[in-house]
Amino acid sequence: MINVLFSGNSYVFDGVMTTLLSIEKHYKGEITAYVFTMDVSYLNPKFTPIEYDQIQFIDNMLKQTNANSKCIKVDVTELYKKELGGSPNEGSYCTPYTLLRLLADKVEGMPEDKLLYLDIDLLVNDDIRKLYDIDITDYEYAAAKDHYGKKFLHNDYINAGVLLFNMKKIRETGLLEKARKMINEKHMVFSDQSAIYNCTTKKLLLSQRFNDQKWLKKDTIIRHFCKTLKLLPYPRTVNIKPWRVSDIHKVFNCYHFDDVLYEYIYYKKMYEKQKQLEIKNEAKDEK
Repeated sequence: MINVLFSGNSYVFDGVMTTLLSIEKHYKGEITAYVFTMDVSYLNPKFTPIEYDQIQFIDNMLKQTNANSKCIKVDVTELYKKELGGSPNEGSYCTPYTLLRLLADKVEGMPEDKLLYLDIDLLVNDDIRKLYDIDITDYEYAAAKDHYGKKFLHNDYINAGVLLFNMKKIRETGLLEKARKMINEKHMVFSDQSAIYNCTTKKLLLSQRFNDQKWLKKDTIIRHFCKTLKLLPYPRTVNIKPWRVSDIHKVFNCYHFDDVLYEYIYYKKMYEKQKQLEIKNEAKDEK
């Protein structure tokens, strides 16, 4: 079994689906997927939690591959307000939802050992066990270097989009507790990513193939479609997510994940049909 953590608002539905479908393509074992979410619509009307019916739909989708797999919604609204609300990083370039992974040690019922945090803008290209089974007994977490951060910040600066947490060690060292304290005291451009990096006692640096933020290679385990810089035909930043299939084709000339993405389109249409049917039935009941 693998334990996976996502975080986000109601807009992460597509990303959680595409990521999990790409995992299931190469791994048929049991998956427990946690989705940390919250309602902070007082900050932005779009900052509303992922819906229960979306979680249920993903749960049913997972069970098509393994009947024991499940998707669990974890509403951390009150915990966020208590631990991180009003911090200098609440309005950083990323949404407050990126901060939610810093609460993993405070949420009851979370795994006691390994927990794999994944951003929702990545696709898995091989058996996720090749990452999950790495021995991190003596480390707080395992992560790959950040493509740009290793050049412009620190040589060992990590990208926090893929983090294999050792929850037992993290509770011993207080990594996330220290990171939350830093978030509340100091504004940082890369907020929680820098907080994790700066508060680390001991980390395991992974090969870039476990979080390739720039290219897809033969040995790539995870292709991370995060914001990147493209120089041609003119310098610009590109921030295209996997579920924007046509743009992935056009901008990245990437067709490698089409089987996963077409499966996503199938499930997304199924979900939309279910929603339309529910709306019709509700309208009938009102009459």
